[in-house]
Amino acid sequence: MIPVQTALDTILKEVAPLGLESVQLQNALGRTLGEDAISRWPNPMWNNSAMDGYAVRSNDTLGASEEAPVRLTVIYDLPAGHKPDRPVGQGEAVRIMTGAPMPEGADAVVMVEKTGPAPDNGVFIRSIVKHGEHVRLRGEDFQKGDVAVKKGAVIRPAETAMLAAIGSPFVFVYKRPRVAVVSTGDELVDINQTPPPGKITNSNGYTLAALVREAGAEPIQLGIARDNRASLLEKLKQAAEADCIVSSGGVSVGDFDFVKDVLKELGSRMIFWKVAMKPGKPLAFGVIGGKPAFGLPGNPVSSMVAFEQFVRPALLKMSGRLEIERTTLPARLEKDLKIKSGRVNFIRAKMTIDATGLCVTPLAGQGSALLTTMVSANAYIIVPKESEGLKKGDMVKVQPFDMTAFYK
Repeated sequence: MIPVQTALDTILKEVAPLGLESVQLQNALGRTLGEDAISRWPNPMWNNSAMDGYAVRSNDTLGASEEAPVRLTVIYDLPAGHKPDRPVGQGEAVRIMTGAPMPEGADAVVMVEKTGPAPDNGVFIRSIVKHGEHVRLRGEDFQKGDVAVKKGAVIRPAETAMLAAIGSPFVFVYKRPRVAVVSTGDELVDINQTPPPGKITNSNGYTLAALVREAGAEPIQLGIARDNRASLLEKLKQAAEADCIVSSGGVSVGDFDFVKDVLKELGSRMIFWKVAMKPGKPLAFGVIGGKPAFGLPGNPVSSMVAFEQFVRPALLKMSGRLEIERTTLPARLEKDLKIKSGRVNFIRAKMTIDATGLCVTPLAGQGSALLTTMVSANAYIIVPKESEGLKKGDMVKVQPFDMTAFYK
């Protein structure tokens, strides 16, 4: 068995980001930007009003107050999307809308709430404004030629807004890995069948496809390979057309475990088999024709844990992501936890937050076939291989399933 971190480091050395493709900005959410996005113009493109109100010369408002307002002459209205007609002179004002360009001569905006109507096309200014007040300056957000969004950024709604602001209807993003998902075993039936005696539903095929999608990749579900060399060979040959192969089952030491042998027959370079972790020890990793190939355990929880710790980071790296590992957080243990040392343990747990910070409770029923505990959990407690147990109140390392997990 090799250590968990060694296994992850080994896998990541074998994978690299895929090529780039151009997609429409509206289809880029969640993708990884493949090149720096350079602004073609400044933002704002001109000095403009940050408020509805009146564009004025700030010196003309000196002494203005509620009790003694200053009267200015309104020379025209300036809606957003229109250009100023002429400059603002001494004693004059322009009624201006948010986003409209500042007219020449004006250096501040008085909010409409600080004004009132005055006779003869005038306005009463009831507050002093300073030079530059309520004015957005040209280029204060970014300048022409700035890197607006860096290569490797995940395109969220904020990045979408920025890319739209610099006029990028198409963006280059890293390709999504296509992941072949194969389940192995004579005991498996598909989910549209009621399992007869001795059979079980192929939940792993659907679980792994869901995990692939969650990681931003595209699953190709190839169904079930039976426990014979010909069936498995056929499925894995189909799988080799994808960018990555993920199989479940057939990697332990049973008499019908053909996966390792068939991988070798396909010219696979087997790199390791067995990782010092629980659950998930019987995990095989190799390379077929330059494509990473993962043989995950058949037990559903073991398969999910192994995917999370090894396959997900590999897929994120292939997708061009810079941050590829889940965040881990310190949390206070809410009850004693007995552990057998020798392997890193991933304990299904419920993480919550209270007035003192994060706390985590290990769940009863840690068997690798128990999906109920997995559904109830929102995090793993990661227990080092040296540990023989933890006490209530100890600070432990916790890996949330996602960063909203502890709000549930």
